[in-house]
Amino acid sequence: MITFEEALKISQDQAVVFGVETISFEEAAGRVLAININSDMDMPPFDKSAMDGYACRRQDLALNLEVIEVIRAGIPPLKSIIPGTCAQIMTGAIIPEGADTVIKVEECEIIGVGADRQGAIRFTGEKTAPNICYRGEDIKTGDLVLEAGVLLDTRHIPVLATVGKVFIDVFKFPSVGVLSTGTELVEPGETPGPSQIRNTNAYQMIAQLAKTGIDCDYYGIATDDEDITRNMISESLKNNDILILSGGISMGEFDFVPAVLQSLGINVAFKQVAVQPGKPTLFGTGNGKFVFGLPGNPVSSYFILELLVKPFIYKCMNHDWTPPVLRLRAARQMTRKKSDRLSWMPVRIDREGLVHEVEYHGSAHIFSLSTADGIVPVPIGKTIIEEGEFVDVRPI
Repeated sequence: MITFEEALKISQDQAVVFGVETISFEEAAGRVLAININSDMDMPPFDKSAMDGYACRRQDLALNLEVIEVIRAGIPPLKSIIPGTCAQIMTGAIIPEGADTVIKVEECEIIGVGADRQGAIRFTGEKTAPNICYRGEDIKTGDLVLEAGVLLDTRHIPVLATVGKVFIDVFKFPSVGVLSTGTELVEPGETPGPSQIRNTNAYQMIAQLAKTGIDCDYYGIATDDEDITRNMISESLKNNDILILSGGISMGEFDFVPAVLQSLGINVAFKQVAVQPGKPTLFGTGNGKFVFGLPGNPVSSYFILELLVKPFIYKCMNHDWTPPVLRLRAARQMTRKKSDRLSWMPVRIDREGLVHEVEYHGSAHIFSLSTADGIVPVPIGKTIIEEGEFVDVRPI
C-alpha cells in the first residue's frame, strides 16, 4: 500500500498529451489552450467616452458651451471641439478632436439654443474627472492576453472574441471508457432481484467527467466471469485512451481485474492506496493505454475520481489542475476512530460559513453526498478536528 501523494505522483508522471486540435472559440469553455493568444489591436481601439455627457475642453468648463454635434457610439465625430463649444456624446463613442474631458449629463444645465439649433449648456459641477477611456489603456497591440496551458472557462470567451480569435488550438480530450464490474449489479431502469443492487458508479463517473467536458463511452456491466471481464476490458481499451472501471480489484475470490489487466499487457503500478475511503484503488498502463480501477462502493469511487483521476486527465491535456479550496472553521468537533490513512470527510457549509459533518455511514452511503458541499482532508495521524479549527474544504 502506498500513500495518496505517491499514487498521485506515479499516475501524473505517466500522463501523456494526446495532441492538439482546432475548435471554435464558442466551444472553448472547459478546454486547455495550446498556444499563446496575443491581441491584434489596442483596447480600447480609440479614446472613448466613459459615460453619456458632453465632450469639451477642460479649460472651458467655466464658459457657456455651444453644442455643435451629437456623437453616437459607432458613428465617428464630424467636427472638432474649438473654444466655447462641446459635443453631446454617448457612452462608448469616439472622443472628438480637441476635447479632453466629458462632463456628466446630470452636471449640466441646458441654457439656450446654439447657432445650428442644437442648444447650449453650462457645467454645474465643482470639478470632474476626464471620464475618458484612453486608447490601449486595457490592452495594447501584441500584448499577451491568454497563456498556453490555461484552462479556459466562460470568463475567457469574451477575451477571445475581443481579439478576434474565433478559432483556437486546444489540447485534445483523451477518450475515456467506463465499465462496471459485479454480478450483483443491474442497470438503474431495472428492478433488482435478490442480492442485487442498481449500478450507480458508472453513471456517477460519467456525470463527473461530463463536468470537465468529456463524453465517455459506457461499456456496461461485466459479470463476475473472468473471460467476460477480459473481453469487455479488451474492447474498451481498444477504443479508448483511458479506461475507468469500478469494482473487482479488492482481495475477494472474484476480484480478478488486476490479473486480467496484466494478461492484456497492462502493468499495474499500484492497487492499494492509504486513503479512506478508497483503499482498493488501481492504476496501470501499457500499450499506450491507461487504466484506473476504482472501488466498488460509490462514495469511494466518487472521491477517487475527483482526487486522482481528474488531475490525471487534466495532465493529459497539459494542464496542472489545482482544485479550489475554501479555508473555513469547523462548526463543532469532528472525530474519526483510525488515523492510519489520509481520510476525506463529506461536509456541508452553513450560511455563516461554518463547516458541519454530514450524516455519513461509510463508503457505501451514497446519500451522504447529496447533502454535502465539499470534502475535508484529515491527515494521517490525526483523529480529531476541534471546534473552531480551520479546515480546507474542497467543493464537490
